[in-house]
Amino acid sequence: MGAGRVIDTLRLANATYANLPSYGLDALIEHVQPDLSAAPARRHRATYDAYATAQLLVAMASCYETWDQLVAVAVPPGMPGAPDEAPTLW
Repeated sequence: MGAGRVIDTLRLANATYANLPSYGLDALIEHVQPDLSAAPARRHRATYDAYATAQLLVAMASCYETWDQLVAVAVPPGMPGAPDEAPTLW
C-alpha cells in the first residue's frame, strides 16, 4: 500500500464483524479481545488508542485471505487506494 492510501477501520469493522450493536473502540476491544498488555499509557490516551486500533486492524486483516479482499471492504469509493482507482506510484 503506497503513501496516501486509506484504510477505514470503522468500515472494515462493519464488514468483518457484521451485526455488532456498536463499533466504537471499546466495543471492538471487548468483542475481539486483542492483547493490549504492551499498550502504552491507558485507554483514552492517544498512544493507547492508536495501539489498540493497530491491534484490531491486525485481527481484522487475519479474517481476509488477501490484501485485495480487505481493501475491497475497507477503502471507501473515491478515496485513495479504492479498488476501482487506477494504480499509481503513489
